[in-house]
Amino acid sequence: MIYDTTQSAPLDDMPPVDDMPSGRFVLRIEPELHAALRHAARDAGLSLNELCARKLARPSGGLPDPAAEAVEQAAAVAEGGLLGVVAFGSWARQEWAAGSDVDILIVVADDVPLGRALYRRWDTNPVSWAHHPVEPHFVHLPEPGSPPSGLWAEAAVDGIVLFDRGLVVSRRLVELRQEIASGRFVRRRIHGQPYWVEADRPA
Repeated sequence: MIYDTTQSAPLDDMPPVDDMPSGRFVLRIEPELHAALRHAARDAGLSLNELCARKLARPSGGLPDPAAEAVEQAAAVAEGGLLGVVAFGSWARQEWAAGSDVDILIVVADDVPLGRALYRRWDTNPVSWAHHPVEPHFVHLPEPGSPPSGLWAEAAVDGIVLFDRGLVVSRRLVELRQEIASGRFVRRRIHGQPYWVEADRPA
């Protein structure tokens, strides 16, 4: 069955979705966009169907070029284990300086070992963002209720989610923001650098 994606309907009126979709649907787009995609497919030596399928499958779909490049690189480095990408720090706060990096939190599945190998793979194809180097920080999802690392706390405060598989990263960030707002975790500074502790711990 084919649905016209240009028409909207109340959720209650939508037909039930089969457990296994057919893999076929019709999307109505502007003729100019259709022509541009057809030319891009020809230039890439692909069918129009293959080009569109690849674009839809990319985790960076719809992002501006610098963000898309960072997400694509994170996906390549994580080799299927990418859960999310969050930009945070001075870029997210719009406090860029001439020598600033763009910090991104790259959340990988628990079965992806954290270590130098991930950073070496990243460094084989470094990414820049408006002439600023992108600085990756590879992490696993923190356990619910556990004190956040400084990276996770900073991402919870000012992070911008660029990619999130299944919303697992966004949900964890919401939990952390709630814990910070409740006063459970507080930010302190040492030598100008922030760190986070539970509120009842001494400095």
